Amino acid sequence: MNWLIKKAHVVDPKNKVDATLDVAIKNGIIRELRKDIETPNGETIDGNGLYLFPGLIDLHVHFREPGFEQKESILSGSRAALKGGFVAAVTMPNTQPPCDHQSVIDNIIRKANEVPFYLFPAATLTKGREGKELSEMADLKKAGAWAVTDDGTWVSDALLMRRAMEYASMLDLLVISHAEDHRLAGGGVMNEGVMSTRLGLKGIPAASEVVAVSRDVILAELTGARLHVTHVSAKGTVEQIRLAKQKKISVTADATPHHFSLTDELCAAYDTNFKMMPPLRTEEDRLAICEGIKDGTIDAIATDHAPHTAEEKMAEFQDAPPGVIGLETALGVTLTELYHKGVLSLSQVVNKLSREPAKILKLPSGFGEIRVGTEANLVLVDVHEEWTVKKEDFVSKSNNSCFIGKTLKGKAVATISRGTLWQKQF
Repeated sequence: MNWLIKKAHVVDPKNKVDATLDVAIKNGIIRELRKDIETPNGETIDGNGLYLFPGLIDLHVHFREPGFEQKESILSGSRAALKGGFVAAVTMPNTQPPCDHQSVIDNIIRKANEVPFYLFPAATLTKGREGKELSEMADLKKAGAWAVTDDGTWVSDALLMRRAMEYASMLDLLVISHAEDHRLAGGGVMNEGVMSTRLGLKGIPAASEVVAVSRDVILAELTGARLHVTHVSAKGTVEQIRLAKQKKISVTADATPHHFSLTDELCAAYDTNFKMMPPLRTEEDRLAICEGIKDGTIDAIATDHAPHTAEEKMAEFQDAPPGVIGLETALGVTLTELYHKGVLSLSQVVNKLSREPAKILKLPSGFGEIRVGTEANLVLVDVHEEWTVKKEDFVSKSNNSCFIGKTLKGKAVATISRGTLWQKQF
């Protein structure tokens, strides 16, 4: 299929493009990028008043397959991602069975190809995510793994983590750290502070994250591994990463839309859609994250899309599973909270949601950019459209969103993934 996108404002910081242009796509490949292109044989998409970004890339999603398809499948998760403007995502390995074997990776990639959507699986750091024995990283990379992590758990054994980083470094695999010292977290269910005391809920101190990050940064410096700290939630973590970057240690980081826009005050109603790991923290932490995003300490924005069934989330706050979905709201929240409030420019938004994730993963050329000769992976965005998040509108199998009822400003209106138009909402 061929398309001509007319008069869209193209924003591509990698190639320093920020202008109203036409984009001709033929057989899935960008063939022309200039003003006043004649209409090809195919569909014309009116981009007047809209912005065209490189397709978004999410560094952290849970698609739950295999093992928990009642919450999300690769098919439903990919469709939710496409609706939100994403063309690629990194899947976490806490499935059942865990992603510690080639057959699991083969299955994930095969099912994503059916959509088609780009999935870059993260395999486990340790066998079974048990923190006892290193996974067969060489075999997992050969099967298609792009990163290694025991996401959901932190490898508390420092020597084992050193060996894991050394092994990953030899293979040039990204090491993703879910930084949380579980001994310090102590089975808490929300941020430790005034609100947890007021609500009578067991708290998780920010120190549990900061201590874990500090250790992993030291090991990254020792081993030379590429360390990525995911879902940063605490001011102290931002400070640790900033210092690490000043020392030229190979560390990158991401933050989620819920952590840069919400605080633990929202747990007051015991609504389990505000229960996630790491937990929502204080306004001081939120502001530090925004500052880290602005100054480049935090490289990327990722969703930590974590679907759960309605029945699971109906439990008491202390018993409900942590996690919220985010693929369909991430762009809207980012534009609302960061672009429209003057924290980031549109070019910087594209950097955080597309270009930097591509760089962190070392994806091939064509991701995170709009360039003639590359496959069309694009999202057309109305940055001014106001819309309200509604439970019934989610494409995801689950609707455990912490943004239900919130009015957002900015939305993906068309997504082209792998050269195919998959989402059009106008």
